[in-house]
Amino acid sequence: MSSDHQHRARKRFGQNFLHDHHVIDNILAAVAAKPGDNVVEIGPGQGAITEGVLKATEGKLNVVELDRDLIPILESKFNHYPDFKIHQGDALQYDFGELVKGTPLKVVGNLPYNISTPLIFHLLSYHEHIKDMHFMLQKEVVNRLGAGPRDSNYGRLSIMVQYYCQVQPLFVVKPGSFHPVPKVDSAVVRMVPYQTLPFPAKNIKTLEKVVRQAFSMRRKTLRNTLKGTVTSEQLEALGIDPSARPETLTVEQYVKISDAVS
Repeated sequence: MSSDHQHRARKRFGQNFLHDHHVIDNILAAVAAKPGDNVVEIGPGQGAITEGVLKATEGKLNVVELDRDLIPILESKFNHYPDFKIHQGDALQYDFGELVKGTPLKVVGNLPYNISTPLIFHLLSYHEHIKDMHFMLQKEVVNRLGAGPRDSNYGRLSIMVQYYCQVQPLFVVKPGSFHPVPKVDSAVVRMVPYQTLPFPAKNIKTLEKVVRQAFSMRRKTLRNTLKGTVTSEQLEALGIDPSARPETLTVEQYVKISDAVS
């Protein structure tokens, strides 16, 4: 394992390594890490973004990497930074609360497509301890994260993420910026958890259930998709048209429905 080039990107880990310096600089500028920041990078790969973050934080960084074969590469590159720590393991199972230690986290990652949605939901469970998140994702996922009502990309992911965070799609990244070259465009997104939730639900599990049920059949009306959970009369009492489609309602309206049935 002497050189980087001997590490083949692994399909099962969904690895695509970023090598475009212009894109790397744009990501680092968006993250805007500085000394004293508590940054955690998920899936550093061969360290394309890692180096710039370490310079910005004066050497303090935690990384979570699943692929054991990458650990020696990262160690040999960055071990001269005393506060560089590698946590080998699965980010989906990782307790990010361990890293907080009184300073909220800035989370950065070029996330493998196959785990991006469950990983975002896992991180949202720590939303009170997160300052911001910057992710490289499949462009279509970023479109869904940032979509508003009446947009065809708007759905369960949009609502549950926007319940917790302000979402700002930043820029698109073409496949040629990676090795191996993925088949789809990527995009970088910024997610900033609210310090005070704008529309807190009485019961988050009920909200999740209502939203999942509403979008189980996108083309049907709320009257049909939410049958058994909420009546047309209850919807009308909340000022919501029972014949509306699921993608026309705001986050606030879904919280109203959830609170009415919880």
